[in-house]
Amino acid sequence: MACSISFSSSNVQATRCLSGKQYVGLRPSTFVKFVSAGHAIKTQSRPLLVIRASNEQETSKRSGLSIEECEAAVVAGNVPEAPPVPPKPAAPVGTPVVSSLPLSRRPRRNRKSLALRSAFQETNISPANFVYPLFIHEGEEDTPIGAMPGCYRLGWRHGLVEEVYKARDVGVNSVVLFPKVPDALKSPTGDEAYNDNGLVPRAIRLLKDKYPDLVIYTDVALDPYSSDGHDGIVREDGVIMNDETVHQLCKQAVSQARAGADVVSPSDMMDGRVGAIRASLDAEGFQHVSIMSYTAKYASAFYGPFREALDSNPRFGDKKTYQMNPANYREALVETRADEDEGADILLVKPGLPYLDVIRLLRNNSSLPIAAYQVSGEYSMIKAGGVLKMIDEEKVMMESLMCLRRAGADVILTYFALQAARCLCGEKR
Repeated sequence: MACSISFSSSNVQATRCLSGKQYVGLRPSTFVKFVSAGHAIKTQSRPLLVIRASNEQETSKRSGLSIEECEAAVVAGNVPEAPPVPPKPAAPVGTPVVSSLPLSRRPRRNRKSLALRSAFQETNISPANFVYPLFIHEGEEDTPIGAMPGCYRLGWRHGLVEEVYKARDVGVNSVVLFPKVPDALKSPTGDEAYNDNGLVPRAIRLLKDKYPDLVIYTDVALDPYSSDGHDGIVREDGVIMNDETVHQLCKQAVSQARAGADVVSPSDMMDGRVGAIRASLDAEGFQHVSIMSYTAKYASAFYGPFREALDSNPRFGDKKTYQMNPANYREALVETRADEDEGADILLVKPGLPYLDVIRLLRNNSSLPIAAYQVSGEYSMIKAGGVLKMIDEEKVMMESLMCLRRAGADVILTYFALQAARCLCGEKR
């Protein structure tokens, strides 16, 4: 004997097994069909227990009437009883009795339940929207960053690989690397930036070996490699040299692409660097490597914890001759048009939350993907507020990320990437 499967006229699968029971859906049939030596024998058996998908009890008994009989009863006026209409909830004592306002539109109607709010939600966020910034160093051990609770300088051989594994486990498959370079390798011209065996190229090759489909963004700027701590070469009178710096940045971008970077990200704010980098990449056969330009990077006070993490504070002065004035709005359009014309693939605004209007400006004026960087100062303030119990850290974190998306950001560079992705996945770790 063998089990056989057939389909009833109602398209519900029926199964006949050795026991002789025939099941249609989850209910046993009253007929049993034995198959033996090619002959079918049908016998009558009494109904067995119905298998239920839950333990809930039925609220009413079946009448046993056919569909036609039920319909005839309703037509004859014998309408079956249903639960009563619930009473109107009472208002608290003292509530004034007023006439309803003559409103044709009440937006609260679309907010009255979780199901409706979810159905009409305009902006959504997922781990795929996150790019996870990771600090790396030459050491074996991971070292905590005092100004950024929960963030570490990761050893490139082990800690980095483990952190990327955790991120991928909850759907974050994009990272951006920032190196802490030994002081002995820093120089006024930042030549270590394009060392093919430097810290960043080595880390890229290791990650690509472990996770071939990982999307790796890199930072193109000289400040981690400069003995002056600036994003460009500094002349003796303190002027940041533009074109000479761009020459170095092109070599840095090519070196990173050679190691396997997917997206190179010039954050230096030198004029003309996007076009020059595009030309250099194409000339070396890296037409497939994207450029995410820091299009509107402001000279912001929100970068402090980041500079501690990389020990990249300027040795003198500030960065206001190349980064944008926080008071300027329209200037962002000048940078946007230049980067688009020069071949940028993604436009980035930095910082994020204090510049939501600039994110929206770029979104409304460009068809390119828009990125936002939720910078170290934003991260540290939310963390500090959470530690002091002044805010609900998790809720503020998720709201801040949603606001960046709502303003128009397609991707968000955020140190909360792993923590936020775990929240979205429903994990509590």
